[in-house]
Amino acid sequence: MTIFGRVMTAMVTPFNPEGGVDYATAEALAAHLADHGSDTLVICGTTGESPTLSWDEEFALFQAVQQAVSGRAKVVAGAGSNSTAEAISATEQANRLRLDGTLQVVPYYNKPPQEGLYQHFRAIAESNPDLPLILYNVPGRTSQNLLPETVSRLAEISNVVAVKEASGNLDQVSQIRRSTPDDFGIYSGDDSLTLPMLAVGAQGVISVASHLVGDRLQQMIRAFEQGQSQAATQIHLDLFPLFKALFHVTNPIPVKAALAMQGWSVGGTRLPLADKSENLTQILHSVLSELELLNRS
Repeated sequence: MTIFGRVMTAMVTPFNPEGGVDYATAEALAAHLADHGSDTLVICGTTGESPTLSWDEEFALFQAVQQAVSGRAKVVAGAGSNSTAEAISATEQANRLRLDGTLQVVPYYNKPPQEGLYQHFRAIAESNPDLPLILYNVPGRTSQNLLPETVSRLAEISNVVAVKEASGNLDQVSQIRRSTPDDFGIYSGDDSLTLPMLAVGAQGVISVASHLVGDRLQQMIRAFEQGQSQAATQIHLDLFPLFKALFHVTNPIPVKAALAMQGWSVGGTRLPLADKSENLTQILHSVLSELELLNRS
């Protein structure tokens, strides 16, 4: 198990009715997640709507969550950018705040070649050599795939400690596992692929569903680790409809809607994301009801 544990939650960013960040709700939600299966919270990633947050809002969120879960869960800052200089600056701020690490997304839009990706992540890592860095590969959003050969080169840097793999390609995960040290962490970036990825060498998941079923995800991963494959498979199958419902439309629209159904005042999403549809509401209500998740526990 890596320093960040088995279940890392990619936390939503709550908004108040005026559209501003609701820091008090963020603190309450963070504490709840820490008590319900989350080993680490990832703040201001994709699920946290980082593209529409200012850096000032993000830095304030990092501090609020850190205070809320101190000693109970680790905090990783989404500090990535398609500008290397900007990512270095954000990472330096995360280091000054004494956070536990940063998540660094593959640069989006500018589509650098593999050597450019290597130099980008190397520069960020070497700018703050004592702060652990997690690579984030999500080609469906960035347009560029971080290849296993590049991950292997980056894993040689001491503070590049893990990758969030959201390519959906199990062969790629196998290649990464074969070419990186045993203590290099591989995390699923898709809840529905967590169990299959465990079978080829992953350690856990950076999850959306853990907002609702963090304890169950811990049970599934622990069951797999203990050789109880049938029990792990059953949990996966039980939760599979939830995994799919939470990506019925663009994340984080569904998970925010699901949290609202549980009574969390997390608000809607910022444009250009749109709020939930009636169809999504019906799908989520059915799945949450079946899993007995409509009441917050």
